[in-house]
Amino acid sequence: MSHRYFRDVLPSGLRVVTVEAPHLRAAMVAAYVRVGSRHETPATSGVSHYLEHMFFRGSARYPDTVEMNARVEDAGGNLNGITTRDHGYYFTPVHPDQVGVGLDVLGDMLTRPRLRHLETERRIILEEMLDEVDERGRDIDLDNLSKRRLFAGHPLALKIAGTPETVRALGRRQLVDHFEENYVAGNLVVAVAGRVRRGEVVERTARAFRALPRGPATTEAPPPPSPSGPWLEHVDHGESQTEFRLSFRTVPERHPDAPVVQVLRRVLDDGLSSRLPYQVVERRGLAYSVHASLEFYDDVGLFEVDAASAPKSSAEVFDEVCRTLGGLCDRVVSGAELARAKRRHRMFLEFSEDSA
Repeated sequence: MSHRYFRDVLPSGLRVVTVEAPHLRAAMVAAYVRVGSRHETPATSGVSHYLEHMFFRGSARYPDTVEMNARVEDAGGNLNGITTRDHGYYFTPVHPDQVGVGLDVLGDMLTRPRLRHLETERRIILEEMLDEVDERGRDIDLDNLSKRRLFAGHPLALKIAGTPETVRALGRRQLVDHFEENYVAGNLVVAVAGRVRRGEVVERTARAFRALPRGPATTEAPPPPSPSGPWLEHVDHGESQTEFRLSFRTVPERHPDAPVVQVLRRVLDDGLSSRLPYQVVERRGLAYSVHASLEFYDDVGLFEVDAASAPKSSAEVFDEVCRTLGGLCDRVVSGAELARAKRRHRMFLEFSEDSA
């Protein structure tokens, strides 16, 4: 074993995960918070993503974005943040000798943000959202369209960035309320991996996040049962390619069948010799790419297949994808094919030990 991992809980309730990996030349510092678009309402849609942007506008110790980023970059890092539907995370690689710097900056920005320049950041977010719509303002993002249909009436259907209307309506009060409710010790996990020592990580984390208030973990309402279907969501627009996604509800991440679904995905899409790329791309030349993917939440999972092709080929691509998926029902996966998928998956897990 090339690494050892530890889980500690500080007196405040903040959880700290340390992965000691002495063979690595880099370290990674990250803070995860259990809040995303599924913890919003239609009126506050986009507030988690907006707040993520605001953290990078400066904190009490690092009053502007230049000073904040320069401090991390001097430690070999690159500060970043991402909001998803069920959580957000903030991270930076750093030199192993500079882990304290990464923790200090993340701790200050997530506990003492200045929340300034709201209008500037609002304009940036509205520009960012243009990637999801066509020239008429209609949503063409496959992820948004599929979630809206799969989870209609539930917060998982909300767009991560919100809508232009909700983003324009959000004010400082909503940001502060969302921050105070969710950025509490019981709702965060700090993780550090690399050539680091557990004791130092725990000590530096406690110091960096000392201003983090106590509070419980966020809870969420479970999604409703799947609608009877199949359902079709279609947006006609003038792009040069037709994109489509097939989405299926599946087990959540802690379900005992989750590893089975992971191996099944590899049977379908794990290199050009696996079923979907071979049938659609290599054998018939119908599309440049086709992919199967998994998205796990705490209480539900999604198995999805995406493809893009010339409009004239889209019907054939769809037929071939469905025929390939149906083949899993018609005949048992061979022992050799199953062994290959499992072997590839184990290799992937081993490869991950080379990355902080």
